[in-house]
Amino acid sequence: MLLHTPAASSSVPVATAAAVSSSTSQESCHRLLASVSSSVFSASPSPVLRRFLNTQQLSLGVGQQHLRIAHHPVCPMFNLIGWVDVGSSHSEDIRFVTDTEDLLNVKATAVVSKSALISETPAWNSLKNHLGHINKTHLRDLLKDKDRCEGMIKEYDGVVVDFSRQRVTHETLEKLLALAKEAKLKEKIESMFNGEHINKTEGRAVLHVALRAPRYEQIFCDGKNVVPDVWEVLDKIKDFTDRVRNGTWVGVTGKPLTDVVAIGIGGSFLGPLFVHTALQTEPGTAKSSKGRRLRFLSNVDPVDVACALNGLEQETTLVVVVSKTFTTAETMLNARTLRAWITSALGSEAVSKHMIAVSTNLKLVKEFGIDPANAFAFWDWVGGRYSVCSAVGAVPLALQYGFETVQKFLEGAWSIDKHYHNAPLEENLPVLLGLLTVWNVSFHGCSAMAILPYCQALQKLAPHIQQVSMESNGKGVSIDGETLPYEAGEIDFGEPGTNGQHSFYQLIHQGRVVPCDFIGIIKSQQSVYLKGEIVSNHDELMCNFFAQADALAYGKTREELRAEGVPDYLIPHKTFTGNRPSLSMLLPTLDAYTTGQLLSIYEHRVATMGFIWGINSFDQWGVELGKSLATRVRTQMNAARTKGEPVQGFNYSTTTLLNRYLKGKTQLLYPEPHDVFPSDIIPGTDNVVYEKVEQ
Repeated sequence: MLLHTPAASSSVPVATAAAVSSSTSQESCHRLLASVSSSVFSASPSPVLRRFLNTQQLSLGVGQQHLRIAHHPVCPMFNLIGWVDVGSSHSEDIRFVTDTEDLLNVKATAVVSKSALISETPAWNSLKNHLGHINKTHLRDLLKDKDRCEGMIKEYDGVVVDFSRQRVTHETLEKLLALAKEAKLKEKIESMFNGEHINKTEGRAVLHVALRAPRYEQIFCDGKNVVPDVWEVLDKIKDFTDRVRNGTWVGVTGKPLTDVVAIGIGGSFLGPLFVHTALQTEPGTAKSSKGRRLRFLSNVDPVDVACALNGLEQETTLVVVVSKTFTTAETMLNARTLRAWITSALGSEAVSKHMIAVSTNLKLVKEFGIDPANAFAFWDWVGGRYSVCSAVGAVPLALQYGFETVQKFLEGAWSIDKHYHNAPLEENLPVLLGLLTVWNVSFHGCSAMAILPYCQALQKLAPHIQQVSMESNGKGVSIDGETLPYEAGEIDFGEPGTNGQHSFYQLIHQGRVVPCDFIGIIKSQQSVYLKGEIVSNHDELMCNFFAQADALAYGKTREELRAEGVPDYLIPHKTFTGNRPSLSMLLPTLDAYTTGQLLSIYEHRVATMGFIWGINSFDQWGVELGKSLATRVRTQMNAARTKGEPVQGFNYSTTTLLNRYLKGKTQLLYPEPHDVFPSDIIPGTDNVVYEKVEQ
């Protein structure tokens, strides 16, 4: 929509502005409005306007007949509108406003720059029309085409991806790549790497790739190269973790700190846990972590506290509290719990030696009792689910395995980052995987995807990708706030093979169609071979890896069953339709480097899906509502416990269940207030009188 003031001559257009968010800083908006509204152009924009436009990498040429919009760098939701002649061919788009005050009326002058939904493009419609052709094919026929299969096996830096068992032809791929072009995928990738604020709802850049960039790289955010800042933190992590590991940094009693408990939730937990689980059985990293233990504490459930502390002693334990703001409710409750555990045995002075932080809120870190010098920073442009490569993951992992292992992990991730940034779309592994997911979700109607690593060390991959994918792309509106008329996002789940085969494979073979990612490792971290067996244990595992993908693709027909002599009454039960899509990924081994590669592939795959769907994959407003409602429940529960006040303000169902909970919960009974821990894990609570210990 174009704006023009009727007071201006038709030959002298006026640049003006409109506020589109009531949350925008009014002071900044007034200043910009004053500077822009006072500029009446005859030949060129004013110096103020020209400078503003240049900072946004836009130019506004004299006599242009179409709309240009630039985002205010201070107020991202404040848009500057270009000018147009009243008599232009675009006059039907011109909206007249009477005065400056009208412009500041948010409801009256909301201006939203909305790009067309991807589903309204010719490329999308072409794929919809193409779907009918694909539905007439079967994978058992497509897999006979050697040239097709050969073109669908891609390799980069040792990672092999085979997507020949996807329900696509070369024509499908061409149409998907046309869709990527229509969605300006390459430009969006470039914008991400350039540090532009592509997370529009939060006004932030998305630069987790900078966390693994080599020292010599330059990645800018708001005009500043952030790579030196990243390496300043990494160097600090190396220095500190080296001192802990070599015994230079010890606890208050002088004993080495050999045990680490990392407190965090969401991305501050799932990502580091995935990497830790992947590395703990690799021979090299297992050797470097000998004599050390790493635990994670995420849930406020006291059972999780008990598990995290089981077998640990205060004088050899170091606690890492991970919270950017140092206000995350669950994390800070667990932090206070472990602080109480440490001080109960070692005194309050032990906190500065036995607790460190990953946070940017140094004021609260200090108030908590942690030395701010032992706080490790990360930045607003690092989303929680993309933070494992920051201090969030680097600190606990370097304490366990040494900084050299963390550096190899970062190098592996950077390998794929470069590939994603630079490779042509048709050879780009994350792009191709993302496009295939869009094809399966939005066109074939597949609502879920199974992540099936045939490697026990990858048992925590699926839970991590659940968050990366579902928190990123679990959206119902476009980045412009439009309700999506197509399916986006998917349910991600998984389990290592062959465990999953004896769990949910029944459904994916004969029930719903669930596209699958099969992930195999050529060289196992561990080797078992028994004399007399025809294959090794790892070979047996990988036999299933190869067989399952073909079983899903080919299925088994009634004719084949009859030829095998299967009774007629069993044939319907033993028929497999096949034609169920999957892809296979082979890694040469599973070590720190390839773990980084695998992480980056999935991260960029998820970003690709969001870029195509036109959604914001980097905010997560959906997690906020439940947390805010929990605050109300917490207040009511406290009032009921301490003052005997009745539960009120909830619906009948919640009120009934909450009253039942309060009535059935055994109260702690002790003569004076105590810090109470699980009695069978933590000593020192024998004087507490209780029926059952509950928290």
